[in-house]
Amino acid sequence: MAITTQEAWIERSGGLAVEIPAYVREVVEEIAFQARADRKVDKRSGVSQRLPITTIELVASNAERRALANGEPVAVPRVTDVYAALPSITGKFELEYEGELRGAEQVARDLIHSAVGNIFTGMFDGTDTRAVVEWFDLGGSLQLSDTSSADEVIAQARGVQGLRELAEHAGLAPGAPAPSVASAIDFVLEGLYAQRKISRSEDRRYAAAETAPRRGARREEQQIDDPIPLPSGKKKYYN
Repeated sequence: MAITTQEAWIERSGGLAVEIPAYVREVVEEIAFQARADRKVDKRSGVSQRLPITTIELVASNAERRALANGEPVAVPRVTDVYAALPSITGKFELEYEGELRGAEQVARDLIHSAVGNIFTGMFDGTDTRAVVEWFDLGGSLQLSDTSSADEVIAQARGVQGLRELAEHAGLAPGAPAPSVASAIDFVLEGLYAQRKISRSEDRRYAAAETAPRRGARREEQQIDDPIPLPSGKKKYYN
């Protein structure tokens, strides 16, 4: 992480401060670790330190774009900003045959998903998340976007029981600005999704976790008026 912090172009001129939460930095670094361990990624070509460096730069840029569009005084990246760096991530590793079958973008998404899950589990180990999960299980849903302002995220999250309290567990300082609070809320939602406790659609609609379909289907019972074949080739019907 020290190399990424030293080499990445984060301190930029222009007057808009960029404050990257520790968990976002850790997720970005974890993506590289996940890539190096994934059997779908070619170990011979390796995964260089350029992956987290360029990723964190693009994450910061996406946060800047959102802050400028919404007139926010500080740009605070969110975990979901990492997906804006997908083209860069896929260009930083080669794939084995299994990875080629799955596709570079999907492999990168899987790496991000695993990285978020690992960091979230490490930070929230032993923390009770049932109140938030139950809210979704009871039919609640939350629609967000990577362009949503911090105030919009906070306003929508206000109706989710226990979500703000979990967000504070992500290391929010007392009196943290709205962009920091929104980033922590985003981290909690993505973390619960990574743990499969809730679900998320491609358009970032969070809802209850999807239940696995039952294996095998019940055989349909034979209707009383179904024909029963007889050896003679004739059909017998029961009334």
